[in-house]
Amino acid sequence: MAETTVPSASRLGSLALFVPKLVTVFQEGYSLAALKADVFAGLTVAIVAMPLSMALAIASGVGPERGLFTAVVAGFFISALGGSRHQIGGPTGAFVVVVFNVVARFGYDGLVVATLMAGIMLIAAGLARLGTFIKYIPYPVVTGFTSGIALIIFSSQVGDLLGLTLVHVPGDVLGKWQAYLAALATFRWQALAIAAGTLAAIVAIRRALPRVPAFLIAIALGAGACWALGFPIQTIGTRFGGIPNMLPAPHWPSASWSELRDLFPSAFTIFLLGGIESLLSAVVADGMTGRRHRSNGELVAQGIANIASACMGGIPATGAIARTATNIRAGARSPVAGIVHAIGVLAMMMLLAPLVSFIPLAALGAVLVVVCWNMAEFEAFRTILRGPRGDMVLLLVTFALTILVDLSVAIGVGVVLASFIFMHRMARAVEAETGVVLIEDDAEEGAPDGEGALERKSLPPGVEVFRLSGPFFFGAAAHFEKALAETGRRPRVIILRMDEVPLIDTTGAMILKKFFRAVRAGDTRVILCGVKPGPARVLKAMQIDILQAATLDAALAMARTLIA
Repeated sequence: MAETTVPSASRLGSLALFVPKLVTVFQEGYSLAALKADVFAGLTVAIVAMPLSMALAIASGVGPERGLFTAVVAGFFISALGGSRHQIGGPTGAFVVVVFNVVARFGYDGLVVATLMAGIMLIAAGLARLGTFIKYIPYPVVTGFTSGIALIIFSSQVGDLLGLTLVHVPGDVLGKWQAYLAALATFRWQALAIAAGTLAAIVAIRRALPRVPAFLIAIALGAGACWALGFPIQTIGTRFGGIPNMLPAPHWPSASWSELRDLFPSAFTIFLLGGIESLLSAVVADGMTGRRHRSNGELVAQGIANIASACMGGIPATGAIARTATNIRAGARSPVAGIVHAIGVLAMMMLLAPLVSFIPLAALGAVLVVVCWNMAEFEAFRTILRGPRGDMVLLLVTFALTILVDLSVAIGVGVVLASFIFMHRMARAVEAETGVVLIEDDAEEGAPDGEGALERKSLPPGVEVFRLSGPFFFGAAAHFEKALAETGRRPRVIILRMDEVPLIDTTGAMILKKFFRAVRAGDTRVILCGVKPGPARVLKAMQIDILQAATLDAALAMARTLIA
């Protein structure tokens, strides 16, 4: 459902694209009931974010405190200035690989400079209104590098899960596994027992008590067992000396032009990952709540948050999909919940700093195993492998380059390869036509007459008819989502006329699948009408089960039956 823009924002013209949703919420009126809901949701997310932030920081090759600084500082600015009502910001798994490599090559100061550069790029991209274009990265590319990152993070945790003593851990995946094999003689069964117990506790708590913070409880149990049994394994205290109970003083590093040039590729990767994941997270939040985010305003907020995080001892940050979903499920109403989350992490850091030293690294490794499992997107991976051959190749190439070469190379090659695949499909599509997907309500005034024309008065009550026109590929799918959101209607039956759609790719099919699930939850049924053989094969291969009719008359008859 489209979100109503407040009058004061509309008078700002183009500046309305950058008005924080927090301002919009207060202009609409903010009640005490909303504050109570936001405080509860924010504290719930804070309990989830604290152990996760430390685990992600350690996996990134920095101290656990830097993950907490990021959750506090970046989390605050992303919620206070962002274009999404429910976005939760902080360190995420997407950054682990690039942060680890930058710290290994240039040290932490080099990471700060790269993050500052990425923050400036994000602000510039938002002001240039490039937020829409970042969302055009094809689904197989996103799935490929996300799954690759999951495998890399898991590989980085094997040493702690097995309690291995390692003098030097290489940055590449193959080098890591060679180092692990060489250090197998130092294996400690106690570390594996703590990791397995923590993992089992997380799974059991999530199944039995889904509303309880499984990460925090499982880590507390693991730390208690390690201390009570006197296991000789590494903890946060033995490796890092604990964490501070306050934020550090601001720090602004210096860098030469040659250092800026060397750090630019890493900064660009941080910028790209931050932009992509933040907007993906905002889209997920929109799908769960029916709201609409401001993508360009979100990019500007992400840039400011990353600059602030870098200056306050943190690491790169972006919108966290899992924590954002947790925030929504906990009943969040506005960005106030995200601000409360940041304050809650700071409060726990101040109160629990002495106890954090006892947390075993094996227990944090178990937390990251769960993160990797959720990032891997096994179902999406298998679905794309069953889809068109071009999308399968695109997925596998991006996945392999992410693991074996570099994230920025993987994304760049993936986007270029996707363009070539699309051009190849367009060349083979006999009925292909230029332009983007158009969604036309046939009953609107001024609609063209001719064969298949339809007037609203002839539609059964509760039925809406839309026409998709042109190739339904990754670049057009976003227009489909936006146009449907802007209709604001909730009919009993939606008929999608696809007789003018010559081809559909994996991203388009996944967008349709998400749309079908969303409207089905609201008791709305969807009927596809006039699907051509090519798109029909893709929908079948992607296992998208939906009602179909050969003609519009048949679809209308089916709609009448469903309503009756």
